[in-house]
Amino acid sequence: MGTQNRLSISEDLTIYHALEHKERLIAALDAGDGLELDLSQVGEIDTAGLQLLILAKREAARRDKALAIVAHSPAVRQTLDFCNLAAFFGDPVVITAHEQR
Repeated sequence: MGTQNRLSISEDLTIYHALEHKERLIAALDAGDGLELDLSQVGEIDTAGLQLLILAKREAARRDKALAIVAHSPAVRQTLDFCNLAAFFGDPVVITAHEQR
């Protein structure tokens, strides 16, 4: 059975940290057969951060590895919901905005 890595990101997923996060995501994908992303501490996400998540998902698929977001901050949940990307990430945990009321 393969190894499943877990990567926790506590900094904002923004353009200001994009290169650092890209390197960490790729290294984490390289180190195991799958990757669990803990994004529960992400305070802000912009389009650069969203692009990194999409890149990680596509790179994992290209390498035939699993990638799952296992914890979400409100900012991540809201962004994935707004962009209608929960299904892209295979993410049953994301609660849509209308369900939060």
